[in-house]
Amino acid sequence: MSLAPKLPASALALSGCAGECSPLASAEVLNRECFCIGLDAAALQQQLADLLGNGGLPALAQSHPHLFSALPVFVSRRHLEQAAAVVQAIERVVINPGYIEAALRSAAPISVFDAGSPGGILGFDFHLDADGPRLIEINTNPGGVLLNALLGRAHRACVPELVLAPPGAGEIEQKVLASMLREWQLQRGSAPLRTIAIVDEAPEGQYLYPEFQLFRALFRAHGLAAQICDPRQLEYRQAALWLGEQKIDLCYNRLTDFSLDTAASAALRCAYLAGDVALTPHPRAHALYADKRNLIALGNREFLRSVGADAQAIETLSAAVPRTQLLTNANRDELWARRRQLFFKPASGFGSKASYRGDKLTRRVWEEMNGGVYVAQQIVAPGSRHIDATADPLKFDLRAYAYQGQVMLYAARVYQGQTTNFRTPGGGFSPVLTHAQMLA
Repeated sequence: MSLAPKLPASALALSGCAGECSPLASAEVLNRECFCIGLDAAALQQQLADLLGNGGLPALAQSHPHLFSALPVFVSRRHLEQAAAVVQAIERVVINPGYIEAALRSAAPISVFDAGSPGGILGFDFHLDADGPRLIEINTNPGGVLLNALLGRAHRACVPELVLAPPGAGEIEQKVLASMLREWQLQRGSAPLRTIAIVDEAPEGQYLYPEFQLFRALFRAHGLAAQICDPRQLEYRQAALWLGEQKIDLCYNRLTDFSLDTAASAALRCAYLAGDVALTPHPRAHALYADKRNLIALGNREFLRSVGADAQAIETLSAAVPRTQLLTNANRDELWARRRQLFFKPASGFGSKASYRGDKLTRRVWEEMNGGVYVAQQIVAPGSRHIDATADPLKFDLRAYAYQGQVMLYAARVYQGQTTNFRTPGGGFSPVLTHAQMLA
């Protein structure tokens, strides 16, 4: 059963074209000159509000005015294929015993526990330059996959030859569900899955709470009892995890407490380590994929050779991962001197929190960073998307949602400022469009 809304004809009507929209135009030209708006934003917001039910959520147009961009982002097929190759190369490296040993060496102790599954859907974030996609970071609980599936359905390009890559909201929902079921099977074998808890701290206050509701609806549409909860509501008793009087089989983990260290996560942590609940994503997945210190190794040709990575993966990753270094007392002065070419990120950070472009970094903040675990990454400029013919362009990054090395959906995040923020007029999630002839 697809959760994609059936939009009225008005929502699918083209609003006209301006600028260069030839199907033979490059992605760069289309992002600069094509302003066709194939989205009736009000209709989409209403359909989403209807789909999410009347649980007290205000209309998304008011509560989330910058969640969706009205314009698509154009990306060449070559860049999408290169991004997919990066995803596949990382999957081959991350299962390598030498890589696992190195990654776990600096990870939280809980990461040693192997639940038996990869750990769920990943988000691979790229900036695009002339040489191809450059991997900025990897996320283990990436938001937006179901929202972007719906958004893609509502968009229509001005040129029929341009298509979503890959198409099909219903298809994406099935892939998302299949990934969850695969996580369950790898952790629990043939045991029946009956109940799922979607877990985050104060979930109703989270910006992407509407997506939690979409996940709940998707699970319920396939016969699963699904609830959204705060980890404090969970109890570990009688060798099981409970939400009230409901025994929980699987937790879909949206927490940013990646190591389950806080008191709020205590029950979930105990049940997970005892093997009494399936968890996705889990701490081991964060340690192997999302800790930003991993980018130091993934872009290092010598390290990849030393752990036995295949030649194709070595070439792909050494080209795609910008040079990344650990900030230490020994190199602190050197990196400060080169700060304008660097982006500083906390090793276990999320959502761009406490991340700084070096050219915006003040001495005061630099001193406050002392003692924290940071990486310094070579800056790669994001893509640009004009929203009209006169305004300055906005920035965008490319996100690939993937499971076990296979991309299920591409999306873009359009923004202004240092990092993605969902506060930019005209910005937000945007579908990615391409076509067979758009090679450059």
